[in-house]
Amino acid sequence: CVAGLGSCLSMCMCASLTMSVFLQSVDSSLGGLSRSSTVASLDTDSTKSSGNSSSDACVEFRVKYVGAIENLHFDMCKTLLEPLDLINYIDAAQQDGKLPFVPAEEEMVLVVSKHGIKVASVDQCDVLHRHPLYLIVCMLCYDDGLGAGKNLLALKTTDVEQQECNIWVYQCSSAEHAQAICKVLSASFDSVLASEKP
Repeated sequence: CVAGLGSCLSMCMCASLTMSVFLQSVDSSLGGLSRSSTVASLDTDSTKSSGNSSSDACVEFRVKYVGAIENLHFDMCKTLLEPLDLINYIDAAQQDGKLPFVPAEEEMVLVVSKHGIKVASVDQCDVLHRHPLYLIVCMLCYDDGLGAGKNLLALKTTDVEQQECNIWVYQCSSAEHAQAICKVLSASFDSVLASEKP
């Protein structure tokens, strides 16, 4: 949810029969800045999904790439389970110079489908990143704190062996823009779950 918009989103989606993803609202106060965040994270203890939206289509969004923190060891990944922990980690990485505060000027196309997320150049000739759906651990968005109304979209992924994780950070033009990406990702998880049911 965005602060001041009232009740928070509560939309469930599933990556498999044993892993569900939910959207909820968290508020954080980091570095004296008040932020709001929409969170999509995997709950491996839940087998219940609510909502039955599904989508097989690819949906495109314009974003800017901020940067990535790659090859984090599994022990570090376990400390970044809560949204606020992940936001704090990204903030610390920015302050330490490991991630920029401001993205590159070039816009990218973020494509969400039932196969996952692809980030490519605007003409889609060059693919920057591919994030298969089954490797996405969580996604969250929050105010970047720079006062221009921009939101950061953070995506945490793992490797096939689940030994390491990566954090990918993109900038969205607004909170509504970032929430729309989360909703489409939710529909993608629902679509995959529905196709797995007998």
